[in-house]
Amino acid sequence: MINGESNTLKVSFSLIWHMFKGLIFSTLLLVLVISSAQAQIDQNEVNSFIQKFSEKHSISVDEVKSILKKATYQEEIVKKISRPAEGTMTWGRYRKIFVTEERAQAGIEFWKAHEATLNKVSEETGVSIEVILGIIGVESYFGKIKGSYNVLDALYTLGFGYPKRGRFFRSELDHFLVMAKEEKLDPAAVKGSYAGAMGYSQFMPSSYRAYAKSFEQGGTRDLMNSPEDAIASVANYIKVHRWKKGQPVSSKATMTKNITGLRKQSLKPKNKVSDYVAIGFEPEESLSPGMAATMIILENESGKEYWYGLDNFYVITRYNHSKLYAMAVFQLAELIKEKKGS
Repeated sequence: MINGESNTLKVSFSLIWHMFKGLIFSTLLLVLVISSAQAQIDQNEVNSFIQKFSEKHSISVDEVKSILKKATYQEEIVKKISRPAEGTMTWGRYRKIFVTEERAQAGIEFWKAHEATLNKVSEETGVSIEVILGIIGVESYFGKIKGSYNVLDALYTLGFGYPKRGRFFRSELDHFLVMAKEEKLDPAAVKGSYAGAMGYSQFMPSSYRAYAKSFEQGGTRDLMNSPEDAIASVANYIKVHRWKKGQPVSSKATMTKNITGLRKQSLKPKNKVSDYVAIGFEPEESLSPGMAATMIILENESGKEYWYGLDNFYVITRYNHSKLYAMAVFQLAELIKEKKGS
């Protein structure tokens, strides 16, 4: 019995020792993970931000610290912003994502559900209904895809752990914290994209504060939950950036000559339609010869497409500085309008 008890004690002690070693290993691993995450954050920048924000907005240092303590560094966010999908996409692939029958049908349903709001906002701003829908459709699939990241985490990670664009995202974090206070939101609860864009319209915090509008007079600006506010805000953004009421956005161009060596064209129109017609680009629609224009060149699997980019096309690129984005908005808008009318 003594030997048996001794053996039992040895087994028990061995088991406890292995469990203890496992606990130590797990603890050390956790410490290393936390330390690694903290090492990615520039703590000097964090401290500087807290001090500046406190002085600028007359908020105590402790209050700012208590908010930022709720933020978590996320390596995944840095990886995503370091290799955005749009940067490697051809127009053909981009179009297949955003300009689809399914998304257009969702746009029609959204139009029907909010027709009175769209009519009123379009009439007041001069921005066409289909373009408002095109933007909301590309940005968030009419509210179906608003983003699943904590905006506080995203802006904290990119502001203090992504030096390449740290200054920009620290500025957006500043706007976000002020915006949360203005709109009575819990900054730790707001969801958005990995870059910090929010709601139906995917506004960054600075855009939210500058351009968001309440559809109801004197109401709050709720772009996360109110499609009416999102409609009013998108139209306001486009209007402020000098939308030309009743003017076209783009027209496909047919090459009438073999053109080589065309220099890279700016997004902002710097020439006239007649200039491009003269060298061999014929618009498929009738455009005024004196209208300001640029040539949009899109690469896809079958070759190049040429499109006239007019002033309103450039306005759409102020929302997102990408010709692929603006063309997707335009073509989705046209598809929705076509299907709604048929």
